[in-house]
Amino acid sequence: MILQILLVLAILLQVVAAVMAIKLTKVTKFNLSWILITVGFFFMAIRRLVEFPPMIGRFHTEKYTELYIWLGVITSLCFAVGVFLIQKIFNYMKKVESERRKSEERLLQAVIQAEENERKRFAKDLHDGLGPLLSTIKLSVSTLSHTEQNHATGEIIQNTNLVVDEAVKSLKEISNNLSPHILNKFGFIKALRNFTSKINIPHGLEINLKTNMTDERFDQQKEVILYRVICELINNTIKHAKASQIDLTIHRVGNNLVIKYTDNGEGFNMDTVKRNGNQGMGFSNIFSRIDSIKGNITFDSKPDKGTSVEIYVYI
Repeated sequence: MILQILLVLAILLQVVAAVMAIKLTKVTKFNLSWILITVGFFFMAIRRLVEFPPMIGRFHTEKYTELYIWLGVITSLCFAVGVFLIQKIFNYMKKVESERRKSEERLLQAVIQAEENERKRFAKDLHDGLGPLLSTIKLSVSTLSHTEQNHATGEIIQNTNLVVDEAVKSLKEISNNLSPHILNKFGFIKALRNFTSKINIPHGLEINLKTNMTDERFDQQKEVILYRVICELINNTIKHAKASQIDLTIHRVGNNLVIKYTDNGEGFNMDTVKRNGNQGMGFSNIFSRIDSIKGNITFDSKPDKGTSVEIYVYI
């Protein structure tokens, strides 16, 4: 009785497996290997069914011997050929995954490129729109300064002139931050030196930049992305870390660019950042930018231990 129950259970399980295999046939794009494996499951179920009558009645097992053999041969053949051909399914899955990754990369690159184009357009509009207006105001104020005026009026004109000068300076800085002309004309290293030299003075933060590169240029998109990422890291240090020093080394080793960034700030808890999905300090944006150029970036930080970042990019 127990053997009969076990046989019925085995038949049911094999029928369920065969039905599930049929449902997956569409997912595998009706691949021949999966069809053969599905057929193999059915023949296994049939073989179990053929074994059932002799257990409940007076049937001679010898009469079913040839049928057992043929069902076993067909089942084994289906599984053997199916397993041999199943590599096509794995190749198909790899192809789909590869296409998905390429599609994501193209989308990410398009988003980054659109962002850079918008930065350039906005910078140009600021320079070409507000620039001439501020220059006109400065010319008018300079003209007024040469006219007769009392002491109070002279002070107002002088202050206005200083404010206009500050506005022109700020406009240039904003325009340059949006689309650094030094980056476009002279490259990654000079743009970084220009950026860090401005930060060293007003923020009381010392940035030590060391590199074995001079005027070397590489892919413009990679230059822009790496520039943005390093600027983001520096801005994070300024806003959150309360650091007094940043050490930045950029070395070219063959066709690879190795960037190491460390600060002596407050640091942060890496587990908290991971739980929050890399949000809060622009980490999501940093990781996506590095991924878009097929680079590798690692963070290491602990509270009161500062932060270190390593970036590896093939150029």
